[in-house]
Amino acid sequence: MARVLSGVQSTGVPHLGNYLGAFRSWVSDQDRDDAFFFIADLHAMTVEYDPAELAPSTFEQALGLLAAGLDPARCTLFAQSHVPEHPRLAWIIECTITYGELRRMTQFKDKAGGQETVRAGLLTYPALMAADVLLYDADRVPVGDDQRQHLELTRDAAVRFNNRYGQTFVVPEAAVPAYGARVMDLQEPTRKMSKSDSSPLGTVLMLDPPEEIDRKVRKAVTDTETEVRYDPPTKPGVSNLLEVLAAATGDKPETLAAGYRDYGSLKKAVSESLVEMLAPVRERAERLRRDPGEVTEALAIGAQKARAVAGPTLERAMRAAGLLPPAGGFAR
Repeated sequence: MARVLSGVQSTGVPHLGNYLGAFRSWVSDQDRDDAFFFIADLHAMTVEYDPAELAPSTFEQALGLLAAGLDPARCTLFAQSHVPEHPRLAWIIECTITYGELRRMTQFKDKAGGQETVRAGLLTYPALMAADVLLYDADRVPVGDDQRQHLELTRDAAVRFNNRYGQTFVVPEAAVPAYGARVMDLQEPTRKMSKSDSSPLGTVLMLDPPEEIDRKVRKAVTDTETEVRYDPPTKPGVSNLLEVLAAATGDKPETLAAGYRDYGSLKKAVSESLVEMLAPVRERAERLRRDPGEVTEALAIGAQKARAVAGPTLERAMRAAGLLPPAGGFAR
C-alpha cells in the first residue's frame, strides 16, 4: 500500500476549489492508500494574521475535512502544530537547501512583492513544507499546480540529504487531478479561487446553502459572446464554468461545451450539479456542529498516529546529520 500525504492551510470554511481540487480526491485516497492529511496552521503564520482567529479557523477546516468525507478510522488527519516533529525537521531541511532556491520560489515572489517588510517564515516555509512531506515517507503527494514547484524543492532536498548523509528520506512523487485542480474565481476567472484574494461573489464556499451557490454561479463572469466553447485563453470565464462542471460530473469540458447553446443553460447546469454534489457534505457538517467534540477527538487521534510515524523519521534524520542523541533518543 502506497503512502499518500497532503495538507491544506487553516483558513476556516473551505471553498469549492479546495473540495474539487483536493478533498474529493483525498476521500478516495483513504480507501486506496495509507493516507495522511494535515491542516497547516503553522504555514498560516507566514503572513499577517489575527491570532484570535487562527484556532477557530483550524477547527473549521478540520470540520470541513470530516464533512467532506475523511474518516479518522481510514486515514490520519491532524493539525500540523500538534506534531512538533514538523518544525524540528524543518530546521534540518533549511540547512540542506539554499537561500537562492528559496528566493526563486514563485509564491514567495508573489506574496512578498511590494511589501516593505516580509516575515522570514514566508521565505523559509518551503523547508517546512518539505519537512511536512518527508516526515511520513510519503510516496505520493497530491498538489495543485501552484505547489508543484515546492514539491520539486522537497524532492531536491531529499535527494541532496540522502547523498550527503546516507539514505534517509523517501523521494515523493506529485499527483495532480486532471480537472478541477485549479478552480478559478467566478468574478475574476484569470485568478485562482481563494478566500483571501477573491471577491465574495467569486468564491463558492463548500458549505454555502443552495440558494447562495445558485446566486454566485448565475452572476459568474463570462464574456460578450454567446457561444459556449472550451477555450481558456480567450474565454476564461466560460472555460472555468466548464471545468467546474467537468469536475462535478466526470465528463470532459470540451465534451460538455457541445451540450449547451447559451450561458444561461450552462450556469443552470453548473449550479444544479454543485448543489447536488455538496448536499451530503452540508448534512455531515450540520451533524458535526451539533457534536464539536467529535472534531477535537479526531484531531487528537490523528496527532497520536502521526507522531508514531514522524518521530522515528526525525530521529533517523538527526542521527544521519550527525547530531548528538540525548538520553532516551531524539524523538520524545
